[in-house]
Amino acid sequence: MSNARRMHPAAIFFDLVKSLREMIFLFVLGFITFREQGFLYFLMVALFIILLMIIFKTIAWYRFTYSVEENELRIEYGIFIRRKRYISKNRIQSIDLTAGVIHRIFKLVKVQIETAGSGAEAEGSLRAVTLLEGERLRDELKQKAAYEEIETDIEKEEEKTEPSFTISFKRLFLAGSTSSSIGIILAFFLVAFSELEQFIPEEVYSDALGWIIGLSIILLVVFVVFVLIILWLLGIAGTMIKYGNFTITNRKDELFITRGLLEKKQITVPLKRIQAVGIQESIIRQPLGYATIFAEVAGGSQEKGEEFSTVLFPIIKKTEIEGFLQEILPEYAKQPENWDTLPKKAGKYYLFRSMMPFILIGAGIIYFLPTFSWAAILLVIVSFVLGWLRYKDGGFAQSGNKLLVRYRTLSKITMMIYHRRIQSFEKKQHLWHRRENLAMMELSIIGKLGIGKHYRLKEMKESDTDQLSDWYSYRDVTDEDAYDDNQRG
Repeated sequence: MSNARRMHPAAIFFDLVKSLREMIFLFVLGFITFREQGFLYFLMVALFIILLMIIFKTIAWYRFTYSVEENELRIEYGIFIRRKRYISKNRIQSIDLTAGVIHRIFKLVKVQIETAGSGAEAEGSLRAVTLLEGERLRDELKQKAAYEEIETDIEKEEEKTEPSFTISFKRLFLAGSTSSSIGIILAFFLVAFSELEQFIPEEVYSDALGWIIGLSIILLVVFVVFVLIILWLLGIAGTMIKYGNFTITNRKDELFITRGLLEKKQITVPLKRIQAVGIQESIIRQPLGYATIFAEVAGGSQEKGEEFSTVLFPIIKKTEIEGFLQEILPEYAKQPENWDTLPKKAGKYYLFRSMMPFILIGAGIIYFLPTFSWAAILLVIVSFVLGWLRYKDGGFAQSGNKLLVRYRTLSKITMMIYHRRIQSFEKKQHLWHRRENLAMMELSIIGKLGIGKHYRLKEMKESDTDQLSDWYSYRDVTDEDAYDDNQRG
């Protein structure tokens, strides 16, 4: 691959679509402004701009070349100013292949190369190359001898023994049914509906609103239930499209994740970049005995399109978690038998923080809308239950060089963090805490984009925070720690 190569010509189309998507607001604004007067001139200017964009994108594609020489990826690009970017193989952290719908039609992939210094954008990005070229480039940069015509029986046996997990259709459907995506879709639906008013004639909008108001209570309830069912089905479809064909494989020094029905992603997660592993149990999934396993991975880029936490498995039975981690991340598999819980006097703080906002809202409802007093009472009861759950679920467990922290916002979260991954440890107290010998612990690790991730456990015993502070600050390095460091980089 020492000869300079160009991306597939389809890269021109992908670049053009991206630019048009970024300018869509200006086109819509121009359409609204000139639709009554000067629309023809607006259309001519818009077409001229698009033509210029096509010309510049074509020249930019022609001027963009890449090659692999002397253990580095060399990229040259630029129309008027020629730029050269050299990425050493030793600096590359991950190489991800992504194939959207159009990519898959033409058997193309997008290659994203990330280093420890990647920020808003990937260090190197090839928007469209053939699938074969993308895989060859990945293997070349990772210094792997793929595509050899002859493989030994030993190599074949090693491939067979790589631990791998896939998600079944039943589990995927359950993940969609119990996901929180319905809330996101509902919020988007409400925002879109509120903005739709300005594009609908006032008479039509008023007649439709009057018709809805005139419906009987029963029909309104049926209508609301119907809308919620549609949103629920959309949430299921979104989850299944996103995590369809989900597979995770442990390949010695990295995790290899593939997922997606429409947009197929191949994500590489180096083990040495994993800062913490978490188990999330949502309010819906927890009673059913299911959870989501995720990892906090240092570095990455916004262009990668991943969430701030990397999902290791979308939904799994809690009884299967230890076995899963034993195969994928064995150092995180062992779960503690005993947890240090929060003291009884911490309960009132959790209840106060959870209930006070809803008590104030409820008081306003009772005063201004006494007919809906039942809703105010219901809100207070729900906030009480949530505060109580937050108090009961809070706790920690420290075993050797590993610390586990458990807390709840809406979902119950269990974080597993090794000592060497903790960037800072902070103990906080206010006046009332000091009087009751309580304290708050705050841990920080490196997350995506190099942004810190923070975990807090409030109203702990002060003696417990002091003990953990000593563990963090003065712990002796054991043989086990040295072994882990060698294994994880």
